Amino acid sequence: MGILVDAGTRVIIQGITGREAASMSGEMLAYGTNVVAGVTPGKGGESVHGVPVYDGVWEAVDAHAADASLVLVPAASAKDAVMEAADNGIGLIVVPTERIPRRDAVEMLAFAADRGARVIGPNTGGVITVGQSRLGIFGGSNPERSFTPGPVGIISRSGGMTTEIANLLTQKGIGQSTAIGMGGDPIVGSTYNDFLELFERDDDTKAVALFCEPGGGKEEAAADYIGENFSKPVVAFVAGKFVDDIPGARFGHASVIVRPGSGTVENKVARFKEAGVHVVDVYSEVATKLKELLR
Repeated sequence: MGILVDAGTRVIIQGITGREAASMSGEMLAYGTNVVAGVTPGKGGESVHGVPVYDGVWEAVDAHAADASLVLVPAASAKDAVMEAADNGIGLIVVPTERIPRRDAVEMLAFAADRGARVIGPNTGGVITVGQSRLGIFGGSNPERSFTPGPVGIISRSGGMTTEIANLLTQKGIGQSTAIGMGGDPIVGSTYNDFLELFERDDDTKAVALFCEPGGGKEEAAADYIGENFSKPVVAFVAGKFVDDIPGARFGHASVIVRPGSGTVENKVARFKEAGVHVVDVYSEVATKLKELLR
């Protein structure tokens, strides 16, 4: 079954007429995602891959009863786009856009939360419920190669590694339920705990894989949650051990910054182990450990 999205989710794409958005929308449609409308101000009346385009979200929602949005707009426009979606009753908003100013991110996430909307991202690869619906880039033009239906949920701070973990699992004969890119920015709308809560309630998810990175305290919070509230096996890989020796430097994602005594891989691994999480030293071992646990 998976979480967050399924074959019935009615999706709009904000910014659908952009080059990358048009390409991504075609791939999503090919996967079976129920893309019902696009939104680009000033482009109302056009169509992309047969999907009607509207000038505003309210028009798309009114005409098609959409309940999820993929926001594919430049960073300067992202805050307004997210707020417009939330203000028009969209319950799930996925934001791949990166380099959104932090003040904009804080304001748009607070606005969405106030209206009961769940935001994934910014700087996310998206979400895929395998075999049913995909919002974002996962799997590119051939998602079936990496993603196969099955019992493992995936949560990752890296979009690229979300697909990589799925591919490793598929090669080992282990399918996936839902895979989520949490987003690589320091400020994101949903964290491990939000998704773990949903996976805990999902009868079709039997175990969860986590791809983690240095910096911040999201993994430590997840360890606390898992130790107290999560009943299913969890396998985690924490990348970037070398960053522990270079405090204050950033590598890759904006949130990968380790400061003395904060955000280290060593601390994250220790906290996970205390919570009963199966931590592996090499990411390819995620699939091996899950196969062992599911057996």
